[in-house]
Amino acid sequence: MKSKTIKKDKVNIITLGCSKNMVDSEVLSGQLQANAFDVVHENKKLDHNIVIVNTCGFIDKAKEESVNTILDQVDLKKKGKLDKVYVTGCLSERYKQNLEAEIPEVDAYFGTMELPALLAVLNADYKSELVGERLLSTPSHYAYMKISEGCNRTCSFCAIPLMRGEHRSKPMEELILEAEKLVKMGVKELMLIAQELTYYGLDLYKKRMLPELLKKLAAVEGIEWIRLHYAYPSKFPLDIIDVMKEEPKICNYLDMPLQHASDNMLKAMKRQITRQEMKDLIGEIRSRIPGICLRTTLIAGFPGETREDVEEVKAFLAEMQFDRVGIFTYSHEEDTSAHALEDTLCAEEKEARAQEIIEFQQEISFEKNQSKIGQTLKVIVDKKEAGRYIGRTEFDSVEVDNEVIIHSSRKLNPGDFVNVLITKAYDYDLEGEIVE
Repeated sequence: MKSKTIKKDKVNIITLGCSKNMVDSEVLSGQLQANAFDVVHENKKLDHNIVIVNTCGFIDKAKEESVNTILDQVDLKKKGKLDKVYVTGCLSERYKQNLEAEIPEVDAYFGTMELPALLAVLNADYKSELVGERLLSTPSHYAYMKISEGCNRTCSFCAIPLMRGEHRSKPMEELILEAEKLVKMGVKELMLIAQELTYYGLDLYKKRMLPELLKKLAAVEGIEWIRLHYAYPSKFPLDIIDVMKEEPKICNYLDMPLQHASDNMLKAMKRQITRQEMKDLIGEIRSRIPGICLRTTLIAGFPGETREDVEEVKAFLAEMQFDRVGIFTYSHEEDTSAHALEDTLCAEEKEARAQEIIEFQQEISFEKNQSKIGQTLKVIVDKKEAGRYIGRTEFDSVEVDNEVIIHSSRKLNPGDFVNVLITKAYDYDLEGEIVE
């Protein structure tokens, strides 16, 4: 029995996990809008009657959050506040049968590549002609652009290929068209994402085509910043760096997850690269673009990790002086090759090691930020919060990196670019005044 029979169907999409999931939700909402649906993201008003939960299945914490979110929505359905609950995304792809058995109150489960089937249960048509038609869940001045799907790498800890399949590049002409449409929506900053950016084009064009794609995106009028996320270090194509240097629109920023710095751990993780090779690569990148901002992510507590391995990570961080570092604790994922290894470290010990590395990097971050005092940096305004404007430099991505607190006597709008004289610096943030 429908609880809201008089009202027109309104769909709320809840997105969990990474920015790639966010793009999937935006594409889904674009399809629903084209089918004349009323669609919202993360709706707090609770005036919708249909919920689609786009789940994450990456690590234990993400899986737990996804399950809890599904249960919350099912509870609302039981109370008569929702008519339908649908689940899609990575968790659903990987554990569909288990979820159907454990949470049967969900109306239907869908995998990561089942968008047409999901639309069909809502009596909506999949419109293949839609390219770049998205309802942005981000502020209108920046957007994520997913240039490929899936991954062919064989890292021992990673379950993503199980959920997303093999690498599949998006045709270049589609991406250019998508960028042009995003500009019309107000987007000034494009953040390129994929499971593995550097593989772009290998399947479609039989060669790595990221440099060519970057040149074409940089030529799109209205785009001011292009940012690169998730580039694999092994066999990294250095011509990407040359294009970054040539094209002023491409931020001097590279997100390159290294995962560890101990050769023993790198080998066990099947990363196809050694500590020395990573060191040489970073040195070469910095020699070509001296001021480049390098971000990396690490894993703490992989099976067999010793205290010596942890100290190697800290020594590597001290030597390499990364600008930005994120860290995950190891999650023992079934059906990965690392699952055959004994997961001997308890959760508390993994967390303690992660915290130790974070605190070590914090000092490096503080020193690097202190060196910015007195510099004038170009900053994009993101929002106004507690009476202050908050923005980012080209060296900072959304949510994961530093922010700049901007003091301004004049009104600023999200998406404005301003020059800011840095007057104060903290562990992870900068503060400054507009220079007219």
